[in-house]
Amino acid sequence: MTNLTFYTNPMSRGQIARWMLEETGVAYDTVILDYGTTMKAPDYLAINPMGKVPAIRHGDTIVTECAAVCAYLADAFPAANLAPPTDARGAYYRWLFFAAGPLEAAITNKAMGFVLPEGREQSVGYGTLDDVLQALEQAVSVPQWICGDQFTAADVYVGSQVDWGLAFGTMPATPALTAYADRLRTRPAYQRQKAIDNALIAEMQKPT
Repeated sequence: MTNLTFYTNPMSRGQIARWMLEETGVAYDTVILDYGTTMKAPDYLAINPMGKVPAIRHGDTIVTECAAVCAYLADAFPAANLAPPTDARGAYYRWLFFAAGPLEAAITNKAMGFVLPEGREQSVGYGTLDDVLQALEQAVSVPQWICGDQFTAADVYVGSQVDWGLAFGTMPATPALTAYADRLRTRPAYQRQKAIDNALIAEMQKPT
């Protein structure tokens, strides 16, 4: 047993947290939870009252919400070099919170068919989907990573959104987004995460 436990379901945003864990290179135990049963059981609700995954327990510390998990792991394991120095975290914090707030809200609302009344764009935090996508293009229209030459937790979180958005057609396959996703997909930790979670999904989908 390690002092780091990861609670997840392979068909969830837990894939983001597993990628981040793989980037740290640290050992961790995995607990697979099922929707509607163990994810809503009292033992797990004591860890995350929302009854959703992912979550991590690191010693006595519990962290939920994907962006928070990514940021925490970057700070908890500094040897992995997944966060810039504190005085150089402007872009790091900006794009982490952008992806967790405006980007996810705008993409989700579009996917669910929510339409803002004309002239009410200022009433939502993201303005319009076009505004959000233009800002995202700015974030990834760089030669390497969001924070420059250093790959960080912000790339894991923002990159996961881009990776899924392109795969499921909720984001346009622009040259900048496609090139960024292609860079992400070459990372060994990304590939390990996909192999682990895809194997778990295949096992779960086997006929009983």
